[in-house]
Amino acid sequence: MGLLTSILNPKVAIFYLSIFPQFVSPAHGSVLAQSLVLGLIQIFTSFSVNLLITLCAAGLARWFAQNPYWLRVQKWLMATVLVGLALRLAMEQRRTV
Repeated sequence: MGLLTSILNPKVAIFYLSIFPQFVSPAHGSVLAQSLVLGLIQIFTSFSVNLLITLCAAGLARWFAQNPYWLRVQKWLMATVLVGLALRLAMEQRRTV
């Protein structure tokens, strides 16, 4: 589902149309071939980074499942951080323009 969402995302097409042309030079051969190579490099890089993040997250989830004490610590730590951010936001004075 995530792959389908990424493929259908118009921001990807805008990225390719706005960023890639500055790296393509007609003097260096086929514009289509250069565009395809750049696209494949970007796809490979994105896939590799996302795979690494997924594998690390799976390992971390497995570790937390085996260590319930640290899962509780992590939940309380995140709750404390979120409450702290909420209090900071609530106490912040509004700026008038």
